Amino acid sequence: MLSAFGRAFRTPDLRRKLLFTLGIITIFRLGAFIPSPGVSYQNVQQCLSNGQTQGGIYQLVNLFSGGALLQVSIFALGIMPYITASIIVQLLRVVIPRFQQLYEEGASGQSKLTQYTRYLTIALGLLNATTLVSLARSGQLLPGCALPIIPDSRVITTILIIITLTAGTGLIMWMGELVTEKGVGNGMSLLIFTAIAAGFPTSLGAIWTAQGPGTFFLVLVIGLLTVALVVFVEQSQRRIPVQYAKRMIGRRTVGGTSTYIPIKVNMAGVIPVIFASSMLYLPALISQFNQPKAGEQLQPWVEWINNNLTRGDHPIYMALYFAMIVFFTYFYVAITFNPEEVSDNMKKYGGFIPGIRAGKPTADYLQYVLSRITLPGAFYLGFVALIPLVALVLINASQNFPFGGTSILIMVGVGLETVKQIDAQLQQRHYEGLLR
Repeated sequence: MLSAFGRAFRTPDLRRKLLFTLGIITIFRLGAFIPSPGVSYQNVQQCLSNGQTQGGIYQLVNLFSGGALLQVSIFALGIMPYITASIIVQLLRVVIPRFQQLYEEGASGQSKLTQYTRYLTIALGLLNATTLVSLARSGQLLPGCALPIIPDSRVITTILIIITLTAGTGLIMWMGELVTEKGVGNGMSLLIFTAIAAGFPTSLGAIWTAQGPGTFFLVLVIGLLTVALVVFVEQSQRRIPVQYAKRMIGRRTVGGTSTYIPIKVNMAGVIPVIFASSMLYLPALISQFNQPKAGEQLQPWVEWINNNLTRGDHPIYMALYFAMIVFFTYFYVAITFNPEEVSDNMKKYGGFIPGIRAGKPTADYLQYVLSRITLPGAFYLGFVALIPLVALVLINASQNFPFGGTSILIMVGVGLETVKQIDAQLQQRHYEGLLR
C-alpha cells in the first residue's frame, strides 16, 4: 500500500493532480474559519463552547459545511445550495420536456443544464444567506445564546454579509469544478467528504470527554462494523447479462460481444436520507411559527409536533424517518433509472438479454429486477440513517456520533470512488493499481 502511494506521487502528472486537489481542500478548510464581515467571532466561539447547537436541517447544513454554518464564516452555506440545485434540475427533467431534451443531446445539452444549475445555485445561495442572517439576528441559529452574533444592526452590514455568503457559495462551486477538471475525483463530492471528515476528531473527543473511554471504544467498534457494512453494500450490484448480435457493416463483422447492466443495491445514494431529513424538519418549522403569544394556550397539534417530531429519540420520529427513506428511495430510483429507455437503447444497437425478448418484455424484466433489488437498498439506507438516533437512546451520543447517517454514507462512497480513479490512473502507467 505504501509503495503504491509512493508510485502515485512519483508519477509527475498524477502528483500534480493530487497536490492541486490537496491545495483546494486546504483553501476550503481555511475559509470555514474566516468570519463574515460584521460577525462577532468572539461571541460565536463563546456560544459554541457552551454547547449551543441547533438540530434539524441546520445540523445537516452545518455537517456539509464542515462546521462553518454555526460560525457564520464566509463558507457558512457550504456546498448545500449546489446539492439542492443539482437535485432540482435533475427532478425537473421529469416535469419540463426541454430539460429532458437537453439531457439527451449529449455534452452540449448537459453543459447548458450545468449552466442552469450554476444560476440556480447562486439564487439558492442568496436565499439561504438571507435566511441565515435573519436567524442569526433573531437568536434562533444558536438558541440560548445571550450574546449577539451580529452586533451591528445597520442595513449595509446585513447586505454585506449576504453578498459575502453568496460569493462564498459561488467560490466553493468554482473550486469543486476545478478539482473535477484538474484534480482527482469529483470535486463537489471531495469537498463534502472534507467537510464531514473535519468534524470526526471533535466528535470523538466529545464522546471521550462526556461518556468516558468505555463508550469511546464501543463507538469505534460500531463505527468499524458500520463502515464494513456500507462498503459491502455500496460495492454490491446485480449484473444483468446483455448480448449484442453480430452485424455486417461492409466487409466487417461488428457486435457479438457480451456485457452486463450493473444495477447497484443502493442506486439512490444518500439523496433519500437528505430528502427525509428535510421533510421531517418542516413540521417543526411550521410549529415554530405557531407558538402561542403571552396568555394564550398552546394548540394541540403544535404540542403533538413538539412532543413527537422534534426529538430524534422518539419512536414516532424514527418510524416516520425510516418510512420516508424507503419511499424516497423508490421515488428517486424511479426517476433516475428508466427501464423503457434502457430497453430502447439496447434494441437500437442490437442488444438483448438472453432468454428475454427485446422491447417491452425487456423493460418489464428490468422493472421487475429493479423493484426487488431496491427494497433491500431502501432498508439498508434506513438502517444506517437510524444509527445516530439509536446511539442517542443507548449511549446519549447522537450529536457527537460520527459513524452513521448521512456522514458515513457520503464518506465511504466518495472514498471508494476516489480510490478507484487513482487506481485506474496508476494502472494506465504502471500496469499495477493502488490496491491489489
